[in-house]
Amino acid sequence: MKLALLLCLGPLVFALSPEDEIRGVLDRQVADWNRGDIAAFMQGYDNSDQTLFIGKNFTRGWREVLQRYRTSYSTREQMGQLTFSDLEVRPLGADYALAIGRFHLTRDAAAGGEASGVFSLIFHRTASAGWKIIVDHTS
Repeated sequence: MKLALLLCLGPLVFALSPEDEIRGVLDRQVADWNRGDIAAFMQGYDNSDQTLFIGKNFTRGWREVLQRYRTSYSTREQMGQLTFSDLEVRPLGADYALAIGRFHLTRDAAAGGEASGVFSLIFHRTASAGWKIIVDHTS
């Protein structure tokens, strides 16, 4: 009886908050990046033509964002080692959230040198794939 109750209530007790789920997406992205796996890193983004990356220019569409990363970081050395810090997650309703923070890339001068800046990400909770980035503004 107790085991049946635990099995029924277990998912409720151990369910992650939206903030924890979003932090999990970002943690996976850091791990994927630091393995040199841009394709896996991109799984944090919504695979949609509406996905938007804002940097020096606007890049629209998941495939285009992927190509942007592959062009800008064409070697493992250019990718360096990624860290995120000062991360904050704020809900924007039941299925949307804003994440802000700082990024830092550690890499040799020959690979582009150290790089750092700030980012803001808008996440959307999808029915089939969980939390995904729909807008990335990185500077």
